[in-house]
Amino acid sequence: MGSAEEAYDYDLVTIGAGSGGTRASRMAAQAYKAKVATVELPFGFVSNDWVGGAGGTCVIRGCVPKKLLVYGSAFSEEFKDAQGFGWQADEHPPFDWPLLLGKKAKEVQRLNGVYNKLLRDAGVELVEGRGKLVDHHTVEVELAGGATRRLTAKTILVATGGRATKAPVPGNEYAITSDEALDLPALPQGSIVIVGAGYISLEFAGIFKGVGKDVHLMFRKNLPLTGFDQECRQQVADNLQGRGIHLHPESKPTKIEKNADSSYTVHYEQGGKEGSMQAGLVMFGTGRAPNTKGLGLEALGVQLNDEGAVRVDEYSQTSVPNIYAIGDVTNRINLTPVAIMEAMAFTATVFGGKPTPPVHQKVASAVFVQPPLASVGLSEEQAKEQLQGDIDVYVSKFKPMKNTLSGRDEKTLMKIIVCAQSDQVLGVHMVGPDAPEIMQGFAVALKCNATKAQFDCTVGIHPSAAEELVTMRSKTRRIQGTGAFVLRH
Repeated sequence: MGSAEEAYDYDLVTIGAGSGGTRASRMAAQAYKAKVATVELPFGFVSNDWVGGAGGTCVIRGCVPKKLLVYGSAFSEEFKDAQGFGWQADEHPPFDWPLLLGKKAKEVQRLNGVYNKLLRDAGVELVEGRGKLVDHHTVEVELAGGATRRLTAKTILVATGGRATKAPVPGNEYAITSDEALDLPALPQGSIVIVGAGYISLEFAGIFKGVGKDVHLMFRKNLPLTGFDQECRQQVADNLQGRGIHLHPESKPTKIEKNADSSYTVHYEQGGKEGSMQAGLVMFGTGRAPNTKGLGLEALGVQLNDEGAVRVDEYSQTSVPNIYAIGDVTNRINLTPVAIMEAMAFTATVFGGKPTPPVHQKVASAVFVQPPLASVGLSEEQAKEQLQGDIDVYVSKFKPMKNTLSGRDEKTLMKIIVCAQSDQVLGVHMVGPDAPEIMQGFAVALKCNATKAQFDCTVGIHPSAAEELVTMRSKTRRIQGTGAFVLRH
């Protein structure tokens, strides 16, 4: 694109240096030779629920540190499994939570440095501070010490992500969110109550249980993980209970009280009855909200939806033509790889002269509960609701080979959803060890519109769990789709 137009300091100013914002800034600068500045709070600085640092939610307070804690917590169950393979130990070694937290913090700091270097090497200017739009082409940055700096740009990109929220329950100030859970200086005495049953709640339930805590999971629905395939949700619930996590379905907290001994009493309602339980820690995993507070968007005519997310069109353009938004702040699909995809489409559209809408269909995802769930495409329920005609469902449920000697009573579930008329595979789902690693390859297959016949003629890798997905020959059931869409050859 060349140098910035004379009227502006920059071709692009990006607010937010998470995965999406960083990728957009780098691509605009490197591939299209745009003059770019990125605004982000200093690493570790907190302002209006926004935790600063290049890398954003995923690197600083989300996917990466949480996955490291999942790894650390999983060893307790693996020590138990090892006994079935001849490793004679009465109990697992002592666990050092501060050591794990310290090593996790060092890795997060290293990755923050990597993101800073990526921006610097791309020629992007990183402006550390809190950014706010003051007109359609100007971002005012509050710098450390209270000074301000104004940046003007032809195009402005909002990539500020989301923030953890708490349910509006009396006493919720005594509860933590996933942000604080990632940096607990010490494990609490007593039980841990986690409110919510999305992926964040379930992953932390596994983490805390794995490091030896008694965990209670409280949620409104009858099963965890609303939005995922029903059969998979049931398998996850069975696995959670099998690992000793206490489930409280169809329940909600009504009040949290702090006791004299610094413990907490959680009052709740379940099935029309009231109850209470004691806890050493209460955590809310009740969702994340788009991080639009204090950005000055509405004053400029940038439309937000009822959840506070930035409204965008198919090209990530807001209601103000030169202002765009990508990632969790738009609340489309809140996944790091999706934000990166949206960033690539944005730069191709705005700086490459090639209008490119991001594709939000057939996006694979995983929940790092223990064992994990992974999915791509339509669930059985979604297929029935959206499609017209017959839908074939293939299900396999079996004990993983490792469990035959370990003695663990835990099943793997695999599921394939197929359009009977076209033979196209609509969805693949798995609950079990290595599910995310296995699902990545099947996501490619679904992107290529693979058919069940192509699955069937693929030679499996033996012995592996993954081979089951290409050896399922007998359908479990056929259901009738009630939707309007007809999928043809």
